[in-house]
Amino acid sequence: MSAINYKHLHYFWVVAKCGGIGRASEQLHLTPQTVSGQIGMLEEALGYTLFDRIGRRLELNDAGRMAFSYADEIFTLGEELEDMLRHRPGDRPLQFTVGVVDSLQKSIVYLLLEPALRLPETLRVVCREGKLDTLLAGLAIRGLDIVLADGPMPPNSNVRGFSHLLGECGVAFFAAPALAKRCKGAFPARLDGAPFLLPGEDAALRARLLRWFEKERIRPRIAGEFDDGALLKEFGQAGAGIFAAPATVSAQVKKQYGVLEIGRTDALVEQFYAISVERRLSHPAVVAISAAAQQRAASP
Repeated sequence: MSAINYKHLHYFWVVAKCGGIGRASEQLHLTPQTVSGQIGMLEEALGYTLFDRIGRRLELNDAGRMAFSYADEIFTLGEELEDMLRHRPGDRPLQFTVGVVDSLQKSIVYLLLEPALRLPETLRVVCREGKLDTLLAGLAIRGLDIVLADGPMPPNSNVRGFSHLLGECGVAFFAAPALAKRCKGAFPARLDGAPFLLPGEDAALRARLLRWFEKERIRPRIAGEFDDGALLKEFGQAGAGIFAAPATVSAQVKKQYGVLEIGRTDALVEQFYAISVERRLSHPAVVAISAAAQQRAASP
């Protein structure tokens, strides 16, 4: 494979964003023939076609979608750099770009980031949500300052990074009022046979829940599995099943979703990590978050 010509990659990026060569050529102030030729040269260099022609339309194929994800990261960062350099240093806010694993509770994310918001510097927070492997790739190319996750760095990851424990807490269980009324008995026995909404496979809590159920000899009826934590709670709010969430945000969960807490345990622990490419943290916002976590851990 030949070295990538970034001018050709930029033309490809614009075509993919515009949805066709005609509109892209107008934006680039080039003829359609020139743009088409440049795309062809990029495909030749990569050894893959990037578009499928559907009638008169061009649609990204699998290789094209992968190439676009990288090109979008490269040129979006370039645009951000240009935008930042247009301002005098004294006027420029400190940018803090955070990757958030989509299985992490959103109310927890705010609590973790809140110390950074109290910095004296003007801070611009950019949150990118996604799967852990995708976010780690962004961390590796320095597109993210940290990744917030519900577990440490995976041991088999190709990305070199460091895990910093920010906090941990027990787990509470919630149900819509009507469902809570039907689940009689003491906790945790009242979970036995009850409908339960399980986090998706990417959530660290899932495996811990299943082990805890087995240890307690509890067999809930799994009524649903959800990668999206917010969607899981919406189903819980509708009474489709009991669900678990960090005990530290119990008040927010009850208020937001109108559910009741039916029990909690410290035998199950939710953990929250910041993953960085640095062993010694340097970004002021990351340092503030880590310092607040250490202070919480030291408090009685």
